[in-house]
Amino acid sequence: MALLRECLMSLLNQEYPTDRYEIIVVDDGSTDNTPEFLSTIPRSASEPRLRCIRQKARSLNSARNLGLCAAVGDPIAFVDDDVVAPATWLQAVVEGSLSHPDAGCLGGPVRLRFKGRPPRLCSRDRLPGEQDYGQAETTVCYVIGANMTVRRQALDRVGMFSEALSGCGGGDETEWEERLLGANGRIVYLPRAWVWHQRTSAELRVSYLLGLAFQRGRERVAFARVRGQKLKRRQELLASLRFLAHAVRRVCVGGLISASRHVGTAWELTIRGEH
Repeated sequence: MALLRECLMSLLNQEYPTDRYEIIVVDDGSTDNTPEFLSTIPRSASEPRLRCIRQKARSLNSARNLGLCAAVGDPIAFVDDDVVAPATWLQAVVEGSLSHPDAGCLGGPVRLRFKGRPPRLCSRDRLPGEQDYGQAETTVCYVIGANMTVRRQALDRVGMFSEALSGCGGGDETEWEERLLGANGRIVYLPRAWVWHQRTSAELRVSYLLGLAFQRGRERVAFARVRGQKLKRRQELLASLRFLAHAVRRVCVGGLISASRHVGTAWELTIRGEH
Protein backbone atom coordinates (compact mmCIF):
# COMPACT_ATOMS: atom_id res chain seq x y z
CA MET A 1 0.00 0.00 0.00
CA ALA A 2 2.89 2.37 0.70
CA LEU A 3 4.02 2.16 -2.94
CA LEU A 4 0.50 2.81 -4.23
CA ARG A 5 0.18 5.83 -1.93
CA GLU A 6 3.45 7.28 -3.26
CA CYS A 7 2.29 6.68 -6.82
CA LEU A 8 -1.07 8.39 -6.31
CA MET A 9 0.38 11.35 -4.47
CA SER A 10 2.80 11.94 -7.33
CA LEU A 11 -0.05 11.82 -9.85
CA LEU A 12 -2.21 14.13 -7.79
CA ASN A 13 0.56 16.72 -7.66
CA GLN A 14 1.33 17.17 -11.33
CA GLU A 15 2.14 20.61 -12.73
CA TYR A 16 -0.84 20.42 -15.04
CA PRO A 17 -4.38 21.87 -14.84
CA THR A 18 -6.28 19.61 -12.46
CA ASP A 19 -9.54 19.91 -14.41
CA ARG A 20 -7.90 18.48 -17.53
CA TYR A 21 -6.98 15.01 -16.30
CA GLU A 22 -8.35 12.23 -14.13
CA ILE A 23 -6.77 9.31 -12.29
CA ILE A 24 -8.32 5.84 -12.53
CA VAL A 25 -7.14 3.02 -10.28
CA VAL A 26 -8.08 -0.38 -11.68
CA ASP A 27 -8.29 -2.97 -8.91
CA ASP A 28 -7.79 -6.42 -10.44
CA GLY A 29 -9.20 -8.55 -7.65
CA SER A 30 -7.01 -7.27 -4.81
CA THR A 31 -7.42 -8.73 -1.33
CA ASP A 32 -5.85 -5.85 0.58
CA ASN A 33 -8.78 -3.43 0.92
CA THR A 34 -7.62 -1.13 -1.85
CA PRO A 35 -10.95 0.76 -2.13
CA GLU A 36 -10.95 1.51 1.60
CA PHE A 37 -7.32 2.57 1.39
CA LEU A 38 -8.07 5.00 -1.44
CA SER A 39 -10.59 6.77 0.78
CA THR A 40 -7.74 7.67 3.14
CA ILE A 41 -5.82 9.59 0.46
CA PRO A 42 -5.99 13.29 1.42
CA ARG A 43 -7.98 15.21 -1.20
CA SER A 44 -9.09 18.73 -1.93
CA ALA A 45 -11.70 20.11 -4.29
CA SER A 46 -8.97 21.59 -6.49
CA GLU A 47 -7.33 18.22 -7.22
CA PRO A 48 -8.05 15.98 -10.24
CA ARG A 49 -10.79 13.41 -10.12
CA LEU A 50 -9.68 10.11 -8.54
CA ARG A 51 -11.80 7.00 -8.87
CA CYS A 52 -11.39 3.26 -8.45
CA ILE A 53 -12.99 0.51 -10.51
CA ARG A 54 -12.87 -3.13 -9.49
CA GLN A 55 -13.09 -6.50 -11.15
CA LYS A 56 -12.48 -10.09 -10.15
CA ALA A 57 -8.85 -11.12 -10.59
CA ARG A 58 -8.31 -11.70 -14.31
CA SER A 59 -5.15 -10.32 -15.90
CA LEU A 60 -3.07 -7.22 -16.50
CA ASN A 61 -4.47 -6.65 -19.97
CA SER A 62 -8.02 -7.15 -18.74
CA ALA A 63 -7.39 -4.43 -16.16
CA ARG A 64 -5.94 -2.16 -18.83
CA ASN A 65 -8.96 -2.64 -21.05
CA LEU A 66 -11.30 -1.92 -18.15
CA GLY A 67 -9.44 1.32 -17.51
CA LEU A 68 -9.58 2.24 -21.19
CA CYS A 69 -13.34 1.77 -21.26
CA ALA A 70 -13.76 3.91 -18.15
CA ALA A 71 -11.46 6.74 -19.23
CA VAL A 72 -12.95 9.82 -20.86
CA GLY A 73 -9.74 11.47 -22.06
CA ASP A 74 -7.40 11.04 -25.00
CA PRO A 75 -4.57 10.14 -24.93
CA ILE A 76 -4.58 7.67 -22.04
CA ALA A 77 -1.43 7.16 -19.96
CA PHE A 78 -0.62 3.98 -18.04
CA VAL A 79 1.67 3.64 -15.04
CA ASP A 80 2.21 0.77 -12.60
CA ASP A 81 1.30 1.04 -8.94
CA ASP A 82 4.99 1.12 -7.95
CA VAL A 83 5.77 4.13 -10.16
CA VAL A 84 6.47 7.66 -8.94
CA ALA A 85 6.03 10.39 -11.54
CA PRO A 86 7.87 13.72 -11.20
CA ALA A 87 5.64 16.80 -11.24
CA THR A 88 6.62 17.53 -14.85
CA TRP A 89 5.71 14.08 -16.21
CA LEU A 90 2.16 14.68 -17.44
CA GLN A 91 3.04 17.99 -19.09
CA ALA A 92 5.87 16.22 -20.95
CA VAL A 93 3.47 13.46 -22.06
CA VAL A 94 0.95 16.00 -23.36
CA GLU A 95 3.55 18.10 -25.15
CA GLY A 96 5.08 14.99 -26.72
CA SER A 97 1.66 13.80 -27.88
CA LEU A 98 0.99 17.18 -29.50
CA SER A 99 4.41 17.16 -31.18
CA HIS A 100 3.81 13.69 -32.64
CA PRO A 101 0.12 13.57 -33.65
CA ASP A 102 0.72 10.50 -35.82
CA ALA A 103 2.10 8.41 -32.93
CA GLY A 104 -0.37 5.83 -31.66
CA CYS A 105 1.78 5.02 -28.63
CA LEU A 106 4.35 6.98 -26.65
CA GLY A 107 6.56 6.29 -23.66
CA GLY A 108 9.44 7.74 -21.70
CA PRO A 109 12.40 6.65 -19.59
CA VAL A 110 11.80 4.32 -16.66
CA ARG A 111 14.44 4.82 -13.99
CA LEU A 112 14.83 2.43 -11.10
CA ARG A 113 14.68 3.76 -7.55
CA PHE A 114 16.04 1.29 -5.03
CA LYS A 115 14.57 0.84 -1.56
CA GLY A 116 17.40 -1.51 -0.72
CA ARG A 117 20.84 -2.51 -1.92
CA PRO A 118 20.81 -3.55 -5.60
CA PRO A 119 22.82 -6.56 -6.80
CA ARG A 120 26.10 -6.04 -8.62
CA LEU A 121 25.72 -5.53 -12.38
CA CYS A 122 28.26 -4.78 -15.08
CA SER A 123 27.85 -1.82 -17.43
CA ARG A 124 25.99 -3.81 -20.10
CA ASP A 125 23.26 -5.23 -17.87
CA ARG A 126 20.13 -3.71 -16.35
CA LEU A 127 17.56 -4.96 -13.93
CA PRO A 128 14.08 -5.75 -15.28
CA GLY A 129 11.74 -2.76 -15.49
CA GLU A 130 14.22 -0.14 -16.68
CA GLN A 131 14.05 1.76 -19.98
CA ASP A 132 16.40 4.32 -21.52
CA TYR A 133 16.72 5.10 -25.23
CA GLY A 134 18.80 8.23 -24.75
CA GLN A 135 18.16 11.97 -24.69
CA ALA A 136 16.45 12.50 -28.05
CA GLU A 137 12.84 12.03 -29.10
CA THR A 138 12.84 9.11 -31.52
CA THR A 139 10.76 6.36 -33.06
CA VAL A 140 11.18 3.02 -31.26
CA CYS A 141 9.80 -0.50 -31.49
CA TYR A 142 8.73 -0.87 -27.86
CA VAL A 143 8.03 1.05 -24.66
CA ILE A 144 7.47 -0.41 -21.20
CA GLY A 145 3.91 -0.61 -19.92
CA ALA A 146 4.96 1.09 -16.66
CA ASN A 147 5.18 4.37 -18.60
CA MET A 148 3.09 4.02 -21.73
CA THR A 149 0.56 6.33 -23.37
CA VAL A 150 -1.90 5.24 -26.08
CA ARG A 151 -4.23 7.13 -28.38
CA ARG A 152 -7.82 6.17 -29.07
CA GLN A 153 -7.21 6.27 -32.82
CA ALA A 154 -4.60 3.53 -32.33
CA LEU A 155 -7.06 1.42 -30.33
CA ASP A 156 -9.66 1.91 -33.06
CA ARG A 157 -7.05 0.83 -35.58
CA VAL A 158 -5.69 -2.36 -33.99
CA GLY A 159 -8.08 -3.16 -31.14
CA MET A 160 -7.71 -3.44 -27.39
CA PHE A 161 -5.04 -5.30 -25.41
CA SER A 162 -5.22 -9.08 -25.76
CA GLU A 163 -6.72 -10.69 -22.67
CA ALA A 164 -5.57 -14.12 -23.85
CA LEU A 165 -1.95 -13.32 -23.02
CA SER A 166 -2.07 -13.80 -19.25
CA GLY A 167 1.10 -15.61 -18.24
CA CYS A 168 2.94 -15.01 -21.50
CA GLY A 169 6.14 -13.61 -20.08
CA GLY A 170 5.87 -9.87 -20.52
CA GLY A 171 3.96 -10.12 -23.77
CA ASP A 172 1.03 -8.13 -22.37
CA GLU A 173 1.85 -4.81 -23.98
CA THR A 174 4.44 -6.14 -26.45
CA GLU A 175 1.85 -7.96 -28.52
CA TRP A 176 -0.32 -4.83 -28.79
CA GLU A 177 2.64 -2.71 -29.81
CA GLU A 178 3.62 -5.26 -32.45
CA ARG A 179 0.08 -5.12 -33.82
CA LEU A 180 0.33 -1.34 -33.97
CA LEU A 181 3.64 -1.45 -35.83
CA GLY A 182 2.25 -4.12 -38.17
CA ALA A 183 -0.54 -1.70 -39.09
CA ASN A 184 2.06 0.98 -39.94
CA GLY A 185 1.56 2.67 -36.61
CA ARG A 186 4.27 4.58 -34.80
CA ILE A 187 5.72 4.42 -31.27
CA VAL A 188 7.63 7.47 -30.01
CA TYR A 189 10.06 7.76 -27.12
CA LEU A 190 9.83 10.97 -25.05
CA PRO A 191 12.97 11.49 -22.93
CA ARG A 192 11.37 14.26 -20.84
CA ALA A 193 8.42 12.07 -19.81
CA TRP A 194 10.34 9.95 -17.31
CA VAL A 195 9.21 8.15 -14.15
CA TRP A 196 10.76 6.33 -11.22
CA HIS A 197 10.06 2.59 -11.00
CA GLN A 198 10.51 1.62 -7.36
CA ARG A 199 12.14 -1.62 -6.28
CA THR A 200 11.73 -2.83 -2.70
CA SER A 201 14.48 -4.61 -0.80
CA ALA A 202 12.62 -7.91 -1.26
CA GLU A 203 12.51 -7.38 -5.03
CA LEU A 204 16.27 -6.75 -5.08
CA ARG A 205 17.20 -10.07 -3.52
CA VAL A 206 19.11 -12.30 -5.91
CA SER A 207 16.87 -15.26 -5.09
CA TYR A 208 13.76 -13.23 -6.01
CA LEU A 209 15.30 -11.97 -9.26
CA LEU A 210 16.40 -15.45 -10.31
CA GLY A 211 13.01 -16.95 -9.52
CA LEU A 212 11.21 -14.19 -11.43
CA ALA A 213 13.53 -14.63 -14.42
CA PHE A 214 12.98 -18.39 -14.41
CA GLN A 215 9.20 -17.90 -14.43
CA ARG A 216 9.42 -15.29 -17.19
CA GLY A 217 11.51 -17.75 -19.17
CA ARG A 218 8.82 -20.40 -18.84
CA GLU A 219 6.16 -17.92 -19.95
CA ARG A 220 8.20 -17.00 -23.05
CA VAL A 221 7.13 -20.30 -24.60
CA ALA A 222 3.46 -19.32 -24.65
CA PHE A 223 4.25 -15.89 -26.07
CA ALA A 224 6.43 -17.42 -28.78
CA ARG A 225 3.43 -19.47 -29.86
CA VAL A 226 1.32 -16.34 -30.12
CA ARG A 227 3.99 -14.86 -32.35
CA GLY A 228 4.25 -18.01 -34.44
CA GLN A 229 7.84 -18.61 -33.31
CA LYS A 230 9.39 -21.92 -32.36
CA LEU A 231 11.96 -21.96 -29.57
CA LYS A 232 14.62 -24.66 -29.38
CA ARG A 233 15.65 -26.20 -26.07
CA ARG A 234 19.26 -26.69 -27.17
CA GLN A 235 19.59 -23.04 -28.15
CA GLU A 236 18.13 -21.92 -24.83
CA LEU A 237 20.58 -24.10 -22.88
CA LEU A 238 23.53 -22.82 -24.90
CA ALA A 239 22.39 -19.24 -24.26
CA SER A 240 22.18 -19.96 -20.54
CA LEU A 241 25.78 -21.26 -20.56
CA ARG A 242 26.99 -18.10 -22.32
CA PHE A 243 25.31 -15.91 -19.72
CA LEU A 244 26.69 -18.04 -16.89
CA ALA A 245 30.18 -17.55 -18.30
CA HIS A 246 29.53 -13.81 -18.43
CA ALA A 247 28.33 -13.84 -14.82
CA VAL A 248 31.52 -15.60 -13.67
CA ARG A 249 33.87 -13.53 -15.82
CA ARG A 250 32.38 -10.15 -14.87
CA VAL A 251 31.08 -11.09 -11.40
CA CYS A 252 27.71 -9.91 -12.65
CA VAL A 253 24.32 -10.90 -11.25
CA GLY A 254 22.77 -9.76 -14.54
CA GLY A 255 24.37 -12.74 -16.24
CA LEU A 256 22.79 -15.06 -13.68
CA ILE A 257 19.38 -13.45 -14.24
CA SER A 258 19.62 -13.89 -18.02
CA ALA A 259 20.83 -17.46 -17.62
CA SER A 260 17.90 -18.23 -15.31
CA ARG A 261 15.45 -16.92 -17.90
CA HIS A 262 16.84 -19.18 -20.62
CA VAL A 263 16.89 -22.17 -18.25
CA GLY A 264 13.22 -21.49 -17.49
CA THR A 265 12.43 -21.54 -21.20
CA ALA A 266 14.34 -24.79 -21.69
CA TRP A 267 12.52 -26.29 -18.69
CA GLU A 268 9.11 -25.34 -20.10
CA LEU A 269 10.00 -26.75 -23.53
CA THR A 270 11.04 -30.03 -21.85
CA ILE A 271 7.77 -30.25 -19.91
CA ARG A 272 5.82 -29.66 -23.12
CA GLY A 273 7.89 -32.25 -24.98
CA GLU A 274 9.24 -29.64 -27.40
CA HIS A 275 12.89 -30.02 -28.25
